[in-house]
Amino acid sequence: MIIVTGGAGFIGSCLVAALCARGLDIVVVDRLRDGEKWRNLRRHIPVRIVAPEDLETLLNDDTVKAEAVFHMGAISTTTARDGDLVWRTNVSLSERLWSWCAQQGVRFFYASSAATYGAADEPSLFSDDPALLSSLEPLNLYGWSKQAFDLNVMRSLERGIARPPQWAGLKFFNVYGPNEYHKGNMISVVKVKYDEVRQGHPARLFRSDRADIADGQQKRDFIWVGDVVKVMLWLYDNQTVNGLFNCGTGEARTYLDLANAVCDAAGVKRAVEYVDMPDSLRGQYQSFTQADMSRLRAAGYTASFTSLEDGVHQYVRDHLSKADPYL
Repeated sequence: MIIVTGGAGFIGSCLVAALCARGLDIVVVDRLRDGEKWRNLRRHIPVRIVAPEDLETLLNDDTVKAEAVFHMGAISTTTARDGDLVWRTNVSLSERLWSWCAQQGVRFFYASSAATYGAADEPSLFSDDPALLSSLEPLNLYGWSKQAFDLNVMRSLERGIARPPQWAGLKFFNVYGPNEYHKGNMISVVKVKYDEVRQGHPARLFRSDRADIADGQQKRDFIWVGDVVKVMLWLYDNQTVNGLFNCGTGEARTYLDLANAVCDAAGVKRAVEYVDMPDSLRGQYQSFTQADMSRLRAAGYTASFTSLEDGVHQYVRDHLSKADPYL
């Protein structure tokens, strides 16, 4: 049995689909609420769905014999303001799961974030070397909470406190793909631009808030969710690999590249319109991200990553253009 927190969410449900395809029993810890989120699990039904408030009961159940925990659940909104809630959810809960996995001999994999890199704006600053971890300065509460847990993991290891038999954290960069439709204003730029161009509008991009970066030339490391799942499965299959790793493609692409890829995949003429960046994002907006993937490669991961054009095309062809866009 494998426990997946946030298993009805975007990345979590795509992981659940892959684990179910292997014939594994999955317990999802998440809330479905009253929207369409249940559709993320419609074709990949877990053996059990546990509400987050009932997680402690699950962990205290002696009959629960889990092989691994994939901790994908979090408050992932970059504009979150409730610091107490974010700490309880993103840090305290993660620490509880780490301790439980250590006590029970259960492998532990968790989601960190590229938001921990803050205002880093050149490739050399996106190293996932643990020795550099304390120097990072996240720009928002969400990134800070992910940084806090990463640091607490490292402190625990340094002090020789009991650890899970295998552990790995993944700093996800800009992930896009199916099953993200419930995410509201945190949905990927690919999905937002697709909706705009299919409605006959140009793809709208934020004007740059930096004098040294032209409009549309802000760059991010966009990664197809299928590649993210492959990395997690590789870690699951390679039990001797431990560590905190970046999870991106290793290549920064411009927002203009993305908008053009969406237009091409949707079969419409390329057209872009620039709009002012909201005040809520000014000073908190990452104008450049690019994962340094050298440590994951050194650990033995050899698979290639999907190009932005191929990933966008696959997303549009197999999901967004369909009446049923779910995985």
